[in-house]
Amino acid sequence: MGKEITPRLQDYSQWYLDIVKKADMAENSDVRGCMVIKPYGYSIWEKMQAGLDKMFKDTGHTNAYFPVFVPKSMFEAEEKNAEGFAKECAIVTHYRLKNDPQNKGKLMVDPDAKLEEELVVRPTSEAIIWNTYKKWIQSYRDLPILINQWANVVRWEMRTRLFLRTAEFLWQEGHTAHATAKEAEEETVRMLNVYADFAENFMALPVIRGRKSEGERFPGAIETYCIEALMQDGKALQAGTSHFLGQNFAKAFDVQFSGKDGKLDHVWGTSWGVSTRLIGGLIMAHSDDDGLILPPRLAPIHVVIVPIFKTEAELASIAAVAEKIAGDLRKLGYAVKFDNRDNQKPGYKFAEYELKGVPVRIAIGPRDLENGTVELARRDTKEKSVKQVSEVAALIPSLLEEIQQNIYQRALNFRNSMTTHVDTYEDFKKVLDEKGGFVLAHWDGSKESEAAIKEETKATIRCIPLDAASESGKCIYSGKPSVQRVVFARAY
Repeated sequence: MGKEITPRLQDYSQWYLDIVKKADMAENSDVRGCMVIKPYGYSIWEKMQAGLDKMFKDTGHTNAYFPVFVPKSMFEAEEKNAEGFAKECAIVTHYRLKNDPQNKGKLMVDPDAKLEEELVVRPTSEAIIWNTYKKWIQSYRDLPILINQWANVVRWEMRTRLFLRTAEFLWQEGHTAHATAKEAEEETVRMLNVYADFAENFMALPVIRGRKSEGERFPGAIETYCIEALMQDGKALQAGTSHFLGQNFAKAFDVQFSGKDGKLDHVWGTSWGVSTRLIGGLIMAHSDDDGLILPPRLAPIHVVIVPIFKTEAELASIAAVAEKIAGDLRKLGYAVKFDNRDNQKPGYKFAEYELKGVPVRIAIGPRDLENGTVELARRDTKEKSVKQVSEVAALIPSLLEEIQQNIYQRALNFRNSMTTHVDTYEDFKKVLDEKGGFVLAHWDGSKESEAAIKEETKATIRCIPLDAASESGKCIYSGKPSVQRVVFARAY
């Protein structure tokens, strides 16, 4: 199979796009900046959805759905949020087309169908949801509200890349309302930990949990928490965010409740979300020059069985063994594909499933039948071994778990090797240019120093780590006192 993937070290960006397209995950749409998520890519998103959805429901959340259109005046109600997203908003101004009298067969906007109020196509749903919560909340008995939405959003990005940044993308967004600041803050951190748990245990992606600097916060939030991951090119990827909104949106939409003491107060809010960008992170963190490497917990196919045969009789004999193995594994909950196509050679199939990142490949030929064996091949290490047919079903669960853990450990080892402590601005710039990765350095806490560093180096403060110990030092840029190192990196 001619994969023709650009080597990762030669051109990382093209390597990434080659994998996305050749592994049949997604392609560019004819709509500028949008993508078509193909069945294989969407099946990975479905696995992500299933894992996250269970975690949300296990923490007391339920799913709902809100409109994609937001009246412009409603969107403007929370000023910081509106200002933060204004440049990315798509706007609906008319509701009808009509035949163009000057251009037969073409359509034009009907000037008589102008909307009384323009509609924003949601870049995020805080406005429409908080406006709805106003109707739902009167008393402390109505709280908390713990809602998640699986939806699409539109942010009119100028520079797009499949999965990582597109004008329309899929995501989930949680929106909760609480009676106290303490409850809302606890919810914000709880959901951050859910995201970190998912990233590490499903995606095999080690992450740093932290909070954003004021300059990097979500528009309208009091505090933004995030998980940051490192890609194989040394750039950071923000893999999830959770926002403590305080009472900002409740005040903007006048969402009040009467407490146990009978007094009125504004509710406290949170919002949190992850998107199809996670698929991009999955690719960039683990894959190699032969294609995808998928953690088993997110793999659409856990095991593929490839028969090696010349005659129909050989295929029939192999199929009997293969279907028995497949049946045993399916009973254990694994997705198994028996590829008995007769129009492609085994070598083509091997390359195809290697490209698609299937964790385990089983090959069975006539000689294997004679010996009662199969050949097992791991995608993560490419190691091959011969096993007895009778022991395959018992071996696969532990093998898949070993693969899951190995992929995580490999990513963690890489992150550790690409994390550098620096104490001077010169060393900071040198590490960014020559090595990349996470750079832990002192910062004085000012917007001015943060902005200057970003302007001069293109590196941003990815987060202020939650688990970092206090440490006296001097800001690498201003030389002013600092009490803690923060994580800098160039990022997607």
